[in-house]
Amino acid sequence: MSDELSLPIILPIGAIFFEILFLLAAIPIEAYVLNKWLKFDKRTSIFYAIALNVFSSVIGWIVFFTVEPMLPIPIKAELINYVFFNKLKAPSISTMIIVLSFTIFMATFLVKFLLMKILIIFMNEGGKNTQPETTYSQQRASYMNIAKLQNTNLITATLIANSLSYSAITLIILIRSR
Repeated sequence: MSDELSLPIILPIGAIFFEILFLLAAIPIEAYVLNKWLKFDKRTSIFYAIALNVFSSVIGWIVFFTVEPMLPIPIKAELINYVFFNKLKAPSISTMIIVLSFTIFMATFLVKFLLMKILIIFMNEGGKNTQPETTYSQQRASYMNIAKLQNTNLITATLIANSLSYSAITLIILIRSR
């Protein structure tokens, strides 16, 4: 009886392989940017790039599988058609794709930035003041300046890394669609 009620398992192998390809394209690009902009060594840059991309990818898929059941039937049909057959039937969907792409880019940037801040805090990569004889107010002002500088560099590096990796992924999608 339970065999009659079970759903068949259909895996979108193409989507899985392209997700892996996207990760393989994005990780080296973002590691290079983190290495150059934040002055991390190569091993640390690669670790952060892998962590940021895998975590943001997992979060993205969780959001996708949460939102997908709530979509209207025509959009679901277009989505399934694109994932399984790499074709879009409705021409009116292109505007929605552009808006959705920008939204996904900004959401991914915010997720990566927050993940980077959390990883830096937990991995103790933040700047530390090495002068023990400074007063409390001088230490606090120094920490505030370091935090502002790190925040600016972190935002810039994350934005550049995300932009370059999204450009590479867009190029891969354009090559795939031809």
